[in-house]
Amino acid sequence: MSKRITIDPITRIEGHLRIDVEVNGGQVSKAWSSAQMWRGIETILKGRDPQDAWSYAQRFCGVCTTVHAISSIRSVENALNVEVPLNAQYIRNIMIAQHSVQDHIVHFYHLSALDWVDIVSALKADPKKASSIAQSLSDWPGNSEKEFKAVQDKLKAFVATGQLGIFASGYWGHPAMKLPPEVNLIAVAHYLKALDYQRRASQAVAILGGKNPHIQNLVVGGVATAVNMENIATLNMERIAYLRTLMEETREFVQKVYYPDLVAIASFYKEWFKYGAGITNYLAVPEFAEDTRNTKFGLPGGTIYGGDLSTFKAITTHQDAALIQGVTEGVAHAWYEGSDSLHPWEGETKPQYTDFQENGKYTWCKSPRYNGKPMQVGPSAQVMAAYATGHPKVKKLVDDAAAKLGIGPKELHSTMGRLFCRGVRAHVMADYSLEYLDKLVANIGKGDTNYANHTEIPDGEYKGVGFHEAPRGALSHWIVIEKKKIKNYQAVVPSTWNASPRDENGVAGPYEACLVGNPVAQPDKPLEVLRTIHSFDPCIACAVHTIDPAGKEITKVKVL
Repeated sequence: MSKRITIDPITRIEGHLRIDVEVNGGQVSKAWSSAQMWRGIETILKGRDPQDAWSYAQRFCGVCTTVHAISSIRSVENALNVEVPLNAQYIRNIMIAQHSVQDHIVHFYHLSALDWVDIVSALKADPKKASSIAQSLSDWPGNSEKEFKAVQDKLKAFVATGQLGIFASGYWGHPAMKLPPEVNLIAVAHYLKALDYQRRASQAVAILGGKNPHIQNLVVGGVATAVNMENIATLNMERIAYLRTLMEETREFVQKVYYPDLVAIASFYKEWFKYGAGITNYLAVPEFAEDTRNTKFGLPGGTIYGGDLSTFKAITTHQDAALIQGVTEGVAHAWYEGSDSLHPWEGETKPQYTDFQENGKYTWCKSPRYNGKPMQVGPSAQVMAAYATGHPKVKKLVDDAAAKLGIGPKELHSTMGRLFCRGVRAHVMADYSLEYLDKLVANIGKGDTNYANHTEIPDGEYKGVGFHEAPRGALSHWIVIEKKKIKNYQAVVPSTWNASPRDENGVAGPYEACLVGNPVAQPDKPLEVLRTIHSFDPCIACAVHTIDPAGKEITKVKVL
């Protein structure tokens, strides 16, 4: 007998995402992904000054602190063919890289690790044994017996009061939890440490961006981060030295704590390299601009179809005509007027709510398609693209970890594969942060202190698109400018690609497809569904946070 399970909301911090699944014989046979909030900022932007678009657009999200600002400013620069000085590109690159480091730390420890880590089990751990295991994974100085004993005592204090504090919500003791008590204790201790290190990455973004979240330093044609090594009110050597310290600290945490924890946890859940593949078409855009016109990049982009790396086709520039022409969004099953698929420059955002209709309209997410096909975006797509091009650091990380775990690149098309690829990306982003700081210092040392080109909005009609490989995947903002004002604005965001409903041909998007075949041991505690969806790091209208200070129930799992 089949059972229908509704989980609403499914996310830990960001958004309002509802997942419905049908379970037959202990596994998912069908799934629906439903975004439960309407963003609507595209409508707010109409009629406004294009130079202000980035300030509004970054409010799409309260978690992705740079990504919408970067894509938006690039869309206007693309429309008007504006050059961006090298210093500005390097400053943007540092912010992009450090935001990615922060985002990936938060995702692993605070948004997904608790799907794999049994907090209650950590109470049974031997702190001395936990310390020995942790020290065998890396030489990070925070892995002492004293540290683990202190964390365990803190957990015991929570339990003594009758609750688990910040760990109160979870499927503790679930039969799908497999980590030994000592590994659980290590993960809990590092969860708490991660709160501090993600903050340091946020500080690095704020030094350049003015604040975090919602940076303040972008202008069309560059940045407003003034460069003067002899002025205490600008970006100077003191600020650069502080930046370097913060970024070296976050790099050490990623490479000596996050990444080893990820590989260790994956070794206990190797069966999860077999579940959750779903859509194995991948789309990634190149990132880290290294020239003034966004034609040369530090990280590659491209497409892969059917999980076959031999199909890789490179995307080398944001002006790639095939990339620009290939994107459409459909609304056949989304709560918007009409049923057609439109190119974003012609896209419409006219809400038409109908309640949840599993064979009709059931979500606020549109259905992005690339040349008519659903695509998975995110760290998996970028790591696959980099691996296909032979990117030396990515290839070494993937090959070394694969050898340790006894897997190959094909196993990365999976739930655990997505977590692993995000860890690889965090590792790479931590290195790129410092690499672009060195390039910025070297360029300033040559006497170049230019950080912005003045731009006026001309009369006439212009179209532009700003691409960005955000922590959750390929992001694009599409703008139409007419008579110096915004005529149309559409954002095609990573979670829209991945949370896509069925399109007009009935083809499911990545979330829906990846759940089919997933095991579900206890329908009233569908931990396995959480694992697969959380591996994407979903962010749906993610400026909205769900909290009830009175402690009332805020999440329901309904089994029919």
